[in-house]
Parts: sequence; C-alpha cells; structure tokens
Amino acid sequence: MSIAEVTNVTEYEELARQKLPKMVYDYYASGAEDQWTLKENRSAFERIRFRPRILIDVTKVDLSTNVLGFNISMPIMVAPTAMQRMAHPEGELATARAVAKAGTIMTLSSWATSSVEEVASVGPGIRFFQLYVYKDRNVVAQLVRRAERAGFKAIALTVDTPRLGRREADIKNKFVLPSHLTLANFEGLDLGKMDKTADSGLASYVAGQIDRSLTWKDVKWLQTITSLPILVKGVITAEDTELAVQHGAAGIIVSNHGARQLDYVSATISALEEVVQAARGRLPVFLDGGVRRDRKARSVRLGNRRPKGSGECAADAEK
Repeated sequence: MSIAEVTNVTEYEELARQKLPKMVYDYYASGAEDQWTLKENRSAFERIRFRPRILIDVTKVDLSTNVLGFNISMPIMVAPTAMQRMAHPEGELATARAVAKAGTIMTLSSWATSSVEEVASVGPGIRFFQLYVYKDRNVVAQLVRRAERAGFKAIALTVDTPRLGRREADIKNKFVLPSHLTLANFEGLDLGKMDKTADSGLASYVAGQIDRSLTWKDVKWLQTITSLPILVKGVITAEDTELAVQHGAAGIIVSNHGARQLDYVSATISALEEVVQAARGRLPVFLDGGVRRDRKARSVRLGNRRPKGSGECAADAEK
C-alpha cells in the first residue's frame, strides 16, 4: 500500500508498521503493561451508537468553533506527540504546517525533536505547548518564557506522569532516542539527549529529570510565571475536575496519556461524562485518546459551548 491509497488512520498505522524501525514503531504504537486501556480507548468509542435525525437541510454544514477565544475550522485539534522526527525528517515542522493549513490548533510536546522556535518559524498558526515539569524549575520557567516569545497561546500541563508508565515494548527494545536527534527544546540545557540503559532510556530520563513532587500548588506557581492560560492534561475524575476549577485552570483535557501511563484505567470517552458534569460549564473540557475516525469525534459533546456540529476533541494522545 502507498500513501496515495490510504483512506483512514488505521491504514496509516499499518503503513507505519511496514516502514518504521521496530523500536520507533513500538514507541509510537504501544501502551503500558497489558495494554488493556490501549484497546479500551478504541473499544469504548465502538460501543457508542448514533441516533440520527433525518430530513434536515445539510447543504451547508459549519463545524467551526472557538477554543479559548481562538476561532478554528473544526472541533478537532492535534494533541502533543513526542519525537516526531523519528518518523520523518520534517517531524513537528510538517505537522505544524498541516495543522495551520487545516485551520485548527497544534499542541507541541515538550519532548519534540523540533524546538518551539523552529515550529514558530514555519509560519503563522495557533499553537499550544505541552509542558512537563522538571525538577529544576529554572528549566521550566525558561521553557515557558520561550514558548511565550515564540507565540504559543496556552500551556497544556501534563499531570499524570510523576514517573513513566511501564511500557514493556520500550523495555524489550531498550528504547533510546536515535543518536542523530535531540529533545530540541532542551538542547542548550544539556538535557536534550537520553542515555542507553539496560531497559528503557526514556524511563531512565524521566526518573532523573521529572519532578515527582508535582501537586496542585504548582498550577498556582505556573500562573505566577506566565500569563498564558493553563490546561490541565490528564484528568479523568470528578474530584480532580473540581480541584482544577478551584486552582484556576483554564480548561481540562480528559486524557489517560494514550493508555501509556496507568493500565486498567477507564477509556477517556468513558470518563468524559463524569468530568463534564463536574465541570458544570465553568471551564471547557477536551478529550484525547482512542480517536480514530472523525465521524466518531463529531458525536462527542464537550466543553461549555454547543456549536453546530459538536465540541472539541484532541486527536489522539500525547506520547
């Protein structure tokens, strides 16, 4: 199969399996432990049934909506995925151009293989920045300031990774970022490389760098170093939704990290109703994980607006 013959995301996935090195494909495609939640993320969507109405004029269908004050062409955004240059030399730069052309929002991973400045250089576009909090808070503050200067419009704070999930494919493959690539946002900070280890080099990197003491007070701390709105990414319960509201979050991303962190948690689409009900329209709610066909995404009602068509959906999950 060639790219010209691809008609859906599943076929892209099979093409990637054929073309990418096993270590790289497994990194992108695998989940934590038994991968039950990875399967459930998709299966839960499959259990949703449409209840269509008929004889409605659909000559003109408007999918446009507004996210944090930004008008976008559709209620689908692109979620952060790390290390995209492992798949293609253009990596995040190609993604940024494509998302801008589509008229929606791209979220750049902290662990991108293109820096915030490089992504900004490809031209205009609405972009958010996904943030991991490092033990060295000076690193965090510097990175947030760089994202602001590069024109990024919001921070998506990932809160479900105090330590990396047990990704057994990465352990077996002894995953490490290929030597010709770096975590570009950290290159000048001597944090852009990861060492080979006896298991997963990424797990060792996370254990050495990511702050396990992160708590809700750090959302307040982030608000003191940036004026950008802060989305809390990794919420799947009503209790944490209420805490996000109390701590001034600008929005919630219902996410289980693409089923790559804690196995045997609910699919995100299954957790969505609980979160939306707890939010009570006080802040917008977004979702990632398990999204494969836009016809399903359009059936999801999220957030506190009800435009014609649907709500907001982030196309699959952060890596």
